[in-house]
Amino acid sequence: MRLDEILQTAGRHKARKRVGRGKGSGQGKTSGRGHRGFGQRSGSKMMFGFEGGQNPMLARIPKRGFSNADFRKEYQIVNVASLQERFEAGTRVDAQALEVARLIEDPAKPVKVLGRGDLSKKLTVVAQRFSASAAEKIAAAGGSIEQV
Repeated sequence: MRLDEILQTAGRHKARKRVGRGKGSGQGKTSGRGHRGFGQRSGSKMMFGFEGGQNPMLARIPKRGFSNADFRKEYQIVNVASLQERFEAGTRVDAQALEVARLIEDPAKPVKVLGRGDLSKKLTVVAQRFSASAAEKIAAAGGSIEQV
């Protein structure tokens, strides 16, 4: 037998605490729960931040400012250069086509087309938003935009 084998098994399984089995066990009578009160009941668990009835820290500190995180709309970004690389002339480029081309991850989320790069192909691009430069480049190439 090797020392590492002994050490691997020693203390691997911790014995379950058997409460309420008499004074001699050290966990008899009240089973380690103390006398009276909420903590003695089954299913008792203090809610997070509870401070024994005094006004909790979260309520004591001042609340200031505003967060727009709940209302912010996050767009999936596609550049004009990517459209030039991935699509043939005369194609209708919508969310499903962008997903197939692996330019966006989720066709249900809104898409914004930005104007980085050049476009020489005539495309019909369907998206929720377009930057001014992207709309200009698509129109200059003979294509059209459709805002959803």
